[in-house]
Amino acid sequence: MSSVRASHILLMYKGSSRSSATRSKAEAEQQINALKAKLDAGSDFAGLAREHSDCPSSAKGGDLGQFGRGQMVPAFEQATFSMEVGGVSGVVETDFGYHLITRTA
Repeated sequence: MSSVRASHILLMYKGSSRSSATRSKAEAEQQINALKAKLDAGSDFAGLAREHSDCPSSAKGGDLGQFGRGQMVPAFEQATFSMEVGGVSGVVETDFGYHLITRTA
């Protein structure tokens, strides 16, 4: 598999890479875990991304489009490439903050 398509929800925190967020790391972790619980209960991923994600992709429901290996930070890439299409990750931490990822293709 050379490429995947994915969407994500990103919660940044004060001090994370490129962050303008004011929430603490602990607050971001609490909020991402609450969003994961909503997803596990059947909430719409794109809707939650539009409402909560700190990434500009939130305008597109979190859609990052197609990407290949080496284009994302390692933890994000590893999670995405190891998922089945339609799967939702656990919380993935990167330098940018906390992510929830769904593989869409």
